Amino acid sequence: MDAKGKYGVALVGCGIVGGGTARVLTEDRIYLQERTGIPLYLKYIVDRNYDNARAIGIPEELYEEDYNKVLEDPDVFLVIELIGGLTVAKKMMTKALKAGKHVVTANKALMAHYGPELFALARKEKVTIGFEASCGGGIPIVKALTDGLLANKIEAIFGIVNGTCNHILTEMTDKGESYQEALKSAQKAGLAEADPTLDVSGMDSAHKLTILGSLAFGERVDLDSIPVEGIDTLDLYDIKTGRELGYIMKLLAIGQQTKKGLALSVAPAFVHTSHPLARVSGAFNAVSVYGHAVGHTMYMGRGAGSSPTASAVVADIIATALGITPKAFESLSFWPDRTEKAKQLAPEDLTSRYYLRFMVKDRPGTVARISSILSDNGISITSLLQKEEARDTIPLVMTTHQAREGAITQALNKIEGLEETASPPIYIRIIEEHPESVI
Repeated sequence: MDAKGKYGVALVGCGIVGGGTARVLTEDRIYLQERTGIPLYLKYIVDRNYDNARAIGIPEELYEEDYNKVLEDPDVFLVIELIGGLTVAKKMMTKALKAGKHVVTANKALMAHYGPELFALARKEKVTIGFEASCGGGIPIVKALTDGLLANKIEAIFGIVNGTCNHILTEMTDKGESYQEALKSAQKAGLAEADPTLDVSGMDSAHKLTILGSLAFGERVDLDSIPVEGIDTLDLYDIKTGRELGYIMKLLAIGQQTKKGLALSVAPAFVHTSHPLARVSGAFNAVSVYGHAVGHTMYMGRGAGSSPTASAVVADIIATALGITPKAFESLSFWPDRTEKAKQLAPEDLTSRYYLRFMVKDRPGTVARISSILSDNGISITSLLQKEEARDTIPLVMTTHQAREGAITQALNKIEGLEETASPPIYIRIIEEHPESVI
């Protein structure tokens, strides 16, 4: 089969995901054409070096250092941006769009920071941007929100969208490893970077929530207004105690539609062992979506890695070539360059149940004083756990009914000032199943 024609593709960045994408486009080219009727072919690879491309056997005739030559080629209808980061990636994507090339990317940071601007440019140039791979690796969550769930008003999304963090939390929960031990095992298994800050700080999940929230709720989400907490300060004691109470710890990206605005956050949270997300372990990702007509749907799969992410990249290429993505981009109104800025709730206005832990001196009246402060701030206790320990300072664990985060932090600040309190109190959200409003 002659690999020539107007469906040439240029790949910028041939690292882990780029290598997987190159393999699919070259090794599965005939299969893809038989399945779709589109004669896609990889015409160029642009990179700083081609070590990985050589290692996986990509023909050297595809290597091209002159990006302008690639953009001037009329047979290249689409550029795949897989170099990551913000500065260089934005420049290369902008050049591709201005050259009249469609773009497919896995770059969640770029889309979270500059999505509206890039979408507007693509619309001006009458081309599109495919970004399925940016939000959940191989999980077709963008496709679900922009196609399969179009009949729904999305009420809430709850996502485990970082495989590194989910792996670490699974190791801590199932094997009793400390955070540092679990991180080292993740790095050894190739599931965590040498510098894992972007993942474990929660920012990677916040990037994805910015994108998914904008699509789900039809309002332009501001990344900088999302409160973000990571998993790097978690104590194994709380994970074990939560498990005793029937909860599993997950790093959740949460978006909920409320009467006062969008409640968006990224933070470690407890979910009950019966909750569907509690069963998502290891490096897997999952996103629960609640629609007013369909109720609860959940999308689960491998959220990272060469082949799973390449699956989403190539699917975007095919959808663009078939005209599916251009038609949706032209017709639908919820793209971030077409929507108004969302009203996002301040962190203190978020509501949830809470797990609270106090390290206190074992003295009479301590529980009563703490309970009184919580009550004065409108916080009602649902359970109390105090284990007998042969030491002066002991852990006191409580769970609450629904409460405002502002009330929680105000109360804990007062409790921290008590003579009996030995260290700053810990608070962790408890997330319950979102109520369905199926017609």
